[in-house]
Amino acid sequence: MALGFFSRLKEGLSRSTQKLGTNLTSVFTKRRLDEESLAQLEEVLIAADFGPEVAENVIETFRKTRFGSEVTDKEIKDALAKEIARVLQPVTVPFKPNPELKPHVVLMVGVNGTGKTTTIGKMAKYFGDQGLKTMMVAGDTFRAAAVEQLQIWGDRVGAPVISGKPGADAAGLAFEALKRAKNEAADILFIDTAGRLHNKSALMEELAKIIRVIKKFDETAPHSVLLVLDATTGQNAIEQVRIFKEMVDVSGLVITKLDGTARGGIVIALAQQFQLPIHAVGVGEKAEDLRDFSAEEFAAGLVGNTNVEVSTTEVVEEKEE
Repeated sequence: MALGFFSRLKEGLSRSTQKLGTNLTSVFTKRRLDEESLAQLEEVLIAADFGPEVAENVIETFRKTRFGSEVTDKEIKDALAKEIARVLQPVTVPFKPNPELKPHVVLMVGVNGTGKTTTIGKMAKYFGDQGLKTMMVAGDTFRAAAVEQLQIWGDRVGAPVISGKPGADAAGLAFEALKRAKNEAADILFIDTAGRLHNKSALMEELAKIIRVIKKFDETAPHSVLLVLDATTGQNAIEQVRIFKEMVDVSGLVITKLDGTARGGIVIALAQQFQLPIHAVGVGEKAEDLRDFSAEEFAAGLVGNTNVEVSTTEVVEEKEE
């Protein structure tokens, strides 16, 4: 028997949960919610990567609804989880390819090392298991490891991987892949890309070229641009979203590496600041470790020990890949 996904999520958020819980307990030991305790709570939330805007909103909600009441740390955790879920609910949007598009072109972007290539493989398996025909493009042509990794996933999930010679033109590769995907009636085409932010202008030019070239074949493509973010980076994730939004029209987020070192509060800050759909979260390397994002489950996992209801079964059988 293996841990279910919600238990894995709680485990992945354990660093944030422990830090948050310890600090909340130090502030609230059955005391009245006054200005002093609210100020301390705000400091705790900011330290947990919630960001000043989110922290301020949470405090204002508590000021209006709980001020003057005698509260325990458990009650604060429950109230906090509900407030987090409320903030995250509008951005909780599972990714669904458009069946009228053949193929639905998905451009995957993000900094190298965020799990972009692995996420493509996991998504290809997920939709392949639903009976959709998927294809993948190894568009990070300067990283041999990325090409090899995508080919391994392609073999594993039974999805064709279009790749070129090392250093090949990524835009030309994407164009040829789109033609092939169209001819073979693929449902989804995932395009991997480079993520070398140390040379922002070159990366921006490369992404713009990929989009410009595939539009010559299908003027509506790409139909989705998904930004993959590493949850361990904390506040750096905000800067990454800002930069990639400048480069391309990001349509949604995937949060990866919720593996015990994650700084989970950043997800709330991202939701508040950018209002971009959060499609999925990843807690490990297996294909089953990427799931649709759930506001309630994330809030419960982040705060820990709450009354927020979740739908995920606690213990499930998981097949080894």
